[in-house]
Amino acid sequence: MPATKFLFWNINRKPLAGLVADLAEIHDTDVVVLVECATDPSSMLQALNRGPETGFHYPGGLSRHITVFTRFSPEFLQPIFESERISIRRLALPARKPVLLAAAHLPSKLRWSEESQPFECMELARQIAAEEQRAGHQRTVLVGDLNMNPFETGVVGAAGLNSVMSRRVASRGTRTVQGREYPFFYNPMWSHFGDARSDTAGSYYYDAGEHVNHYWNLFDQVLLRPELAGRFDPSRLSIVKSVGGFSLVTADGRPDRVNVSDHLPLVFEVEF
Repeated sequence: MPATKFLFWNINRKPLAGLVADLAEIHDTDVVVLVECATDPSSMLQALNRGPETGFHYPGGLSRHITVFTRFSPEFLQPIFESERISIRRLALPARKPVLLAAAHLPSKLRWSEESQPFECMELARQIAAEEQRAGHQRTVLVGDLNMNPFETGVVGAAGLNSVMSRRVASRGTRTVQGREYPFFYNPMWSHFGDARSDTAGSYYYDAGEHVNHYWNLFDQVLLRPELAGRFDPSRLSIVKSVGGFSLVTADGRPDRVNVSDHLPLVFEVEF
């Protein structure tokens, strides 16, 4: 079975339909997940379908922060839970096991304190677990702008997203804390921190005049439950820095927030 290809991007309310369409075409994307998309779905769909063989659909949705498009028939990607900042969908393709696609855009550090953010991760984790129980499986992909780094409490905490950087650790399935079991997520984003690959050392850059400042951040993340992580190739996950010959970053490697977006897109593949 071919892998399903995903594109995720926080487009910062910019009119980037053409670039989104270019990305989807270049990377042969099956599912496009956008946050902070101010372009109406019909206009974005028109851009995505400008080619003769694209065939994108808009499977609807009620989340104000998250917009989803897919090349699959809309009936194969239906919402099963939605709120203002979360969309959980059942992706059920013919001859494949169904999976859950959870998309999230959690509150920003500009508006929420670091003390409050982990509690929102706990709520997200609880909702995902509830939908997994209803679905009868834990084949879940979580993608989104979490507005937290992979090392922060809400992302790594057991009662939060309980994500780890190692597939071997995640393959244990759960961890137990005070007699309570918590299911793992595998988080492959850790390997995208730092400048070993290029001047671009994350997906979001923030320069604050304060004592503690990471500068580069990985707020944009994809997490996988162990059953999917075992067949996931981390080399097929990338932070995109250019579209064709058009750069999404400035000369110093930072996201071009003036002409494009303050976030860089993610492209990745999942086998199921």
